Amino acid sequence: MLPQIIQAGMGIGVSNWQLSSVAARSGALGVVSGLCLDQILIRRLQLGDPEGHVRRALAAFPVEEIAKRIIDKFFKVKGKAEPYMQIPMQTPEMSLEREDLIVAGGFTEIFLAKEGHSGLIGVNLLEKSQTDTLATLYGCMLAGVDYVTMGAGIPIAIPACLDSMSRNELTQLKLVVTGAKSTDDFKMSFDPSRFMQKAPLKRPEFLAIISSHILAMTMVKKASGKVNGFIIESPIAGGHNAPARETKELSPSGEPIYGEKDAVNLDKMKEIGLPFWLAGGRHTHESLLEAQALGAAGIQVGTPFLISNESGIRSDLKADIAKSSREVFTDPEASPTGFPFKVIQVPDTLSEKAVFEARGRVCNFGYLRERYVKDDGSLGYRCPAEVLNAYVAKGGKAEIAKNSKCLCNALMANIGLGNVYKDGHEEKALLTGGSLLSKLDINEIYNVSAADIMKKLRGI
Repeated sequence: MLPQIIQAGMGIGVSNWQLSSVAARSGALGVVSGLCLDQILIRRLQLGDPEGHVRRALAAFPVEEIAKRIIDKFFKVKGKAEPYMQIPMQTPEMSLEREDLIVAGGFTEIFLAKEGHSGLIGVNLLEKSQTDTLATLYGCMLAGVDYVTMGAGIPIAIPACLDSMSRNELTQLKLVVTGAKSTDDFKMSFDPSRFMQKAPLKRPEFLAIISSHILAMTMVKKASGKVNGFIIESPIAGGHNAPARETKELSPSGEPIYGEKDAVNLDKMKEIGLPFWLAGGRHTHESLLEAQALGAAGIQVGTPFLISNESGIRSDLKADIAKSSREVFTDPEASPTGFPFKVIQVPDTLSEKAVFEARGRVCNFGYLRERYVKDDGSLGYRCPAEVLNAYVAKGGKAEIAKNSKCLCNALMANIGLGNVYKDGHEEKALLTGGSLLSKLDINEIYNVSAADIMKKLRGI
């Protein structure tokens, strides 16, 4: 049975295990966000893990030695009394200890999301962030994840990686590297043997997130293994959007202009023969029935869950969103990925120019860094959100970077896990949601359980 409703993976830790668990118990495919799960894991431990959820999950981790080492290093009995511990950025040469954190982060989130019910749980990853992909996926698979969804790129290599890791085999992923030659061999390698799994793992279903039927056909023809379906995101969906194909010009307000060329041909999608779900602006039971009448298996829904009780967003920010105009701006420059990014206009967040300019530029997470070939042929890293002079010195273009915001730090701040520096400076939030946010009845989504939202979506 295919799920009719997919609860979308929204931002770092917004679609957390609590939200996805409730959505799954209510009949949806509950999806957790898969980015930064290692950082979320160790920061929850540093805050004292007051309800014991993280330690309960790690007690079930298949390698006791790894789980014990993580708890011994990061767990603070009385909670954090100083800035969070910094861990090295991810690279192809990162230590096994660093890799263990990624695996454990994926395992913990899926274990908790699946605990106590038989509903479906998935994980959402970005193609852009490749250095943590294999380890995150394997950790999620150790916990029995049912689905993997991935967008922000063309993830043609992922199906074969899932096949390989399900057999507990050495798995490699070719890295996207600016300036790389066909003879270059930049890749991530992941060896599951250290995690002592003798029996095959369940291979999760793979859904590619797309914005065109042409990309869907490309995935079917060129993907390294089986693609199980597609999520078709329209330009009004929250988070990252595909670049506009209609025109490169911007609207008077500075947003990308989407048109007929950006619409997906659903007749072509039906010819492919794989299930697909429609996403973006689909937030009612009637929109579910409409999507099914158009040939879709169902819909993906994100924004209505954004400020629900179980969402990972800080309670004060949920209140700020609820009482704001809930205006959403499609910012073509905000994201280091280069993709347009939906930004909710909320006071005292990075959506305000003055707040953005007051923040010193720093890249200390590195999940969205661009990989490039240095003059000596080695692999280099640069991020449009880092110190501008440093970015330019690495060959980056200042005009691309000048308005780029540090999503890694901002999205962690959204969920109450943002950096607090020794000088007392705290990272500011940057909130994202779909264009329909201002049109939603705020009383139906704010201070409301995801279970109640699911009832309305199902027409109950």
